Amino acid sequence: MTTSSNAVKLPSNGEGLTAAALDELAQRLAPAMAKHLVNCIDVGNAPFQKGNDPTMKINRTITINGIKRWIRANTEQEYADKLIELYAASTQQAATQQHDFSEYAHTWFEVYANPSIEKATATTYKRQITRYLIPHFGGMAVEEITVDDVQRLFNDISGTKATKDKVKIVLNMILDAAVEDRLLDRNPLKSKRLKITGGASKATEPYTQEEMRYMARNLDKIVDASDRMYFALLAFHPLRLEEVLGLKWADIDVEAGIIHVRRAVTHPDRNRPEIKDTKTAASVRDIGLSAIALPQLVPGKPDEFVCGGSNPLSYTQVRRMNDRIGKQLEFDGAITPRRFRTTVLTDLYDRTKDIKLAQSAAGHTTPTMCLKRYVKGRNNSPRAATAAVDAVYSA
Repeated sequence: MTTSSNAVKLPSNGEGLTAAALDELAQRLAPAMAKHLVNCIDVGNAPFQKGNDPTMKINRTITINGIKRWIRANTEQEYADKLIELYAASTQQAATQQHDFSEYAHTWFEVYANPSIEKATATTYKRQITRYLIPHFGGMAVEEITVDDVQRLFNDISGTKATKDKVKIVLNMILDAAVEDRLLDRNPLKSKRLKITGGASKATEPYTQEEMRYMARNLDKIVDASDRMYFALLAFHPLRLEEVLGLKWADIDVEAGIIHVRRAVTHPDRNRPEIKDTKTAASVRDIGLSAIALPQLVPGKPDEFVCGGSNPLSYTQVRRMNDRIGKQLEFDGAITPRRFRTTVLTDLYDRTKDIKLAQSAAGHTTPTMCLKRYVKGRNNSPRAATAAVDAVYSA
């Protein structure tokens, strides 16, 4: 290195100047080169000049990690050496920058998930992040997460397999984003070593036919007329609770005996109702109006909700109404909306053996969901199957 009265001694690693020395040298030379570059440098450019000769033959810019830098050299080989060194230094700097998992997960949720999904789904996603992911990964950087860390997360979660699967869905999307951002080489959730186990979710059992007959006979015990209308629509039709709450009087054709399912009312915040589209396109359907329910209906204005009038019912109102109805019916069990849908679909299929009819009435996209989750079967006697076969072969 040429010395002068202003020369400084820069640290070396034995093979050349260190990165720190190069940075210091670039800073010292930048002012001297300002006049030479005044007509070609952009605002924000960071000069990278490791030569002290302003007449170098090669004078080029290169952009690395969004930052434009100047490289000056006498030969292509010298230019290549400087380029490699600059890139290595930038890569090393980027590698040392880590991303807090909590901040990264919240950013993913607010920027990518929340704006593009239903409010109820967003609430579920956020619950997984705050209840499970942040407590487990909160003190870690995204870059530090390994397969072992992910396995420990699921080992620590108690509950059913369905609970763990909800957590897995959200974590998988966050880690996929981290791979795309090059914070991770591979998503740890893709590892074949992972074992995510848990107990089975409790099946929704249908009410017995005796219980349903009892409730049908005792509807007059329900004191309030609006409670009776709600219960008659809920208990004797294959409707989701959100579909019952979304019905307006314009949707009920009493003369034709048809219910038009066109909207839903949910409670993603556990109280304030939200009017939305039906769960799926297949959920928009017409179903028959039960003869048991018909006498309980007192039509109102077409644009009013059957349950609630001018405004749909809140979560608290629905919960209290179910409790009130159970007490007035003097019913031993709980009034559980989901069980009525399961019961009606079970008996519909048991009577008709037509799975496509049950699928259509349920508003399911495929018959698989109907069979897997809702049709439970009434005749579970050990002798039932044998008796059916014997009846065929003995004819």
